[in-house]
Amino acid sequence: MMKAVIGKAALTMICAAGLLLGQAAGQAPQAAPAQSATPVAKQPQVKSQQEAQAVMAMFQAPDADARIKAAEELLSKYADTEFKATALFFEALSYQQKNDFENTIVFAERTLQADPGHYQSMLTLATTIAMRTREFDLDREEKLTRAEKSAKQALELIKTALKPNPALTDEQWEGAKKDFSSQAYEALGLAALVRKNYDAAVTELKRSIETANTPDPTTSIRLGNAYSRAGKYDEAVAVLDKVMADPNATPQIKQFAQAERARAVEAKSGGAKPESPAAPAQAEIKK
Repeated sequence: MMKAVIGKAALTMICAAGLLLGQAAGQAPQAAPAQSATPVAKQPQVKSQQEAQAVMAMFQAPDADARIKAAEELLSKYADTEFKATALFFEALSYQQKNDFENTIVFAERTLQADPGHYQSMLTLATTIAMRTREFDLDREEKLTRAEKSAKQALELIKTALKPNPALTDEQWEGAKKDFSSQAYEALGLAALVRKNYDAAVTELKRSIETANTPDPTTSIRLGNAYSRAGKYDEAVAVLDKVMADPNATPQIKQFAQAERARAVEAKSGGAKPESPAAPAQAEIKK
């Protein structure tokens, strides 16, 4: 299953919609669960019923284009909204969903301008830049250094991040933190692949899989590719066989795993060595 655009990366913001619905209806905000020992971050607040409706229109948008439009309307009508970083991040994720990676980066950067500690935007930048950088790009090192810096900054922030919403249980929040950290390690692995540092790529991609609360099969496909490019074809086949046997993997994911496995087998028998990850960009895979 893919890392859904409005999924892991936006889990905490989706939960905020439930609180906002209560605010819009004139209800008191939901209190943190009594058993929770995890500190909760200060919650963003709306200043009027109209602003609440504008924020909810963004949360409830049915697709990427509608979400972008709703976010822009919120920002234009309520320039001082406490949901500014949320709106900009939703635009970044929506452009990612549209495979518009230039605007994904632009809006992730704008999110960080609004909230310098927004580790989810750091992860979006790290992953997008690492996936879009090619071996012969003239600014390859600049891009990869930037991706690695963003991933490492996010990892440090995640360690001490406050639970962003009392609607999340402690267990849900710990699972989300694991998935965020997993995304950072994957970005580091992707950067290592571009540098042809295959041992480092294997290490980071394995760490991504082991850290994740909900492992993503596409990461395993990339790990298989890293093993193949390192000449470790048996390890590659073993990893890819697991993806193909995973009952939760979609048919499309299994097709990518099968193709990558075939390349590993061919390379082991003396054929061409795999040179690029077979797994598609996360936003390109549909459930």
